[in-house]
Amino acid sequence: MPEISIAAETVFSVFGFPVTNTLVMGWLVVVALSGAALLFLRRPRIIPKGFQNAFEVVVEMVLDLLESSFGSRRLAERYFPFIATVFIFILASNWFGIFPFLGAVGIKEAGHGGTALLVPLFRSSASDINFTLALAIISVFATQFFGIAAIGFFKYAGKFLSFKSPVAFFVGVLEIISEIAKMISFSFRLFGNIFAGEVLLIIIGFLAPYGAPIPFLMLEMFVGLVQALVFAMLTTVFVSIAVAEHQ
Repeated sequence: MPEISIAAETVFSVFGFPVTNTLVMGWLVVVALSGAALLFLRRPRIIPKGFQNAFEVVVEMVLDLLESSFGSRRLAERYFPFIATVFIFILASNWFGIFPFLGAVGIKEAGHGGTALLVPLFRSSASDINFTLALAIISVFATQFFGIAAIGFFKYAGKFLSFKSPVAFFVGVLEIISEIAKMISFSFRLFGNIFAGEVLLIIIGFLAPYGAPIPFLMLEMFVGLVQALVFAMLTTVFVSIAVAEHQ
């Protein structure tokens, strides 16, 4: 049975730097997405066909969704690359992590009592709290950057630091606390759902390896999609608030 560990397992080291299985999975996803982009989008056509046609339909649907949040097509197109990248990367990481053949590749190590344990070489990146926390920090800091770029540093800083009145100062303090809370909420929501699903699949696969895991695989694919969508849409909402003039 594969080892169940909250912390990501170290599979090898590079110059003393530990490389975990979640980090290996993250780089695998980056390589796969980069290869797919080069393969399918290297020769775009003015009149789309095949995959490009389907891709443009999806892009148009996402832009319409973002436009409803930002209230402007121009703003939707401006922030689309960042939000779409976050969504696609999280979705690919979640789905790659539940592929059975990836979880079966591992390194055998001796456990307690001499029992052989399988340490997977690939593990869903979002099942590592360091990965989800890094994504949350990137999302929140990008939101601050977009807000400063849109309305100016001093106007944006006025949302967090205002001496106009005691109430305004207290509201600014609450805004600072809310930004920190966003990072905690983002990271633990994504980590908890993906790690719980991974543990469920491991247990079901060990108890009934033939047929029984299929419904749970479908469920986890849906959960992975929902979690990527929730992360991306919350980022969209926070960016739309940050780039709006503060009243």
